[in-house]
Amino acid sequence: MKGLSVIPVEGLPDVGPGDVLADLIATRAFLRDGDVVVVTQKVVSKVEGRLVEVDPGDPLAHKPLVERESVRVLRRRGDLVISETSHGFVCANAGIDLSNVERGWAALLPVDPDRSAHRIRDGLRARAGVEVGVVVSDTFGRAWRRGVTDVAIGCAGVAAIVDLRGSTDAYGRELQVTEVALADEIAAAADLVMGKSSGVPVAVVRGLEPGWLRDGSIRRDVVRPPSEDLFR
Repeated sequence: MKGLSVIPVEGLPDVGPGDVLADLIATRAFLRDGDVVVVTQKVVSKVEGRLVEVDPGDPLAHKPLVERESVRVLRRRGDLVISETSHGFVCANAGIDLSNVERGWAALLPVDPDRSAHRIRDGLRARAGVEVGVVVSDTFGRAWRRGVTDVAIGCAGVAAIVDLRGSTDAYGRELQVTEVALADEIAAAADLVMGKSSGVPVAVVRGLEPGWLRDGSIRRDVVRPPSEDLFR
């Protein structure tokens, strides 16, 4: 790999239910085969109608939604809830967010982010005639570390995990446990040009290894099953 380019896709309008993201992206981005298009969860949730009206005068009005969208609550501290969603994600407030949506509305996670990514990828293929990968990203905190970063909650046409077990390191030692969270790394790289308040919800990552552009699924490949989880 000679290097990567991360390119913001600017000029997208504020979207709403029924808008077709693939059409909006294709008219504003020059895409090449092998690119990976990263789309923030918020715009995916908007076009899929995953918005719920809440009382704008009550800062806790979204809390019943958190309980509804959680299959299990792991921790509570004051108003903060760390819960598991139906997707298997462990995150704050079941991924429900009030930022970057109109006042009085809350955005829920897409029902099936992998399927959302497939829909965008199929649309880009039909609209622009390109073979690209798609990652749906969202902002997550991390246990034992301050700060937030973007991770992949859905993907299509790009490996979610690159399994290096059985290969050798620079000293010839066989790698026993190394599995690279490729889709998460792509999401984090894209966030560097999208930011949290710049109004750029889409970016293109260019220059990835061609072999990484293959079938992937966050739910299938990344979410750790309870039998392997040391902390739940």
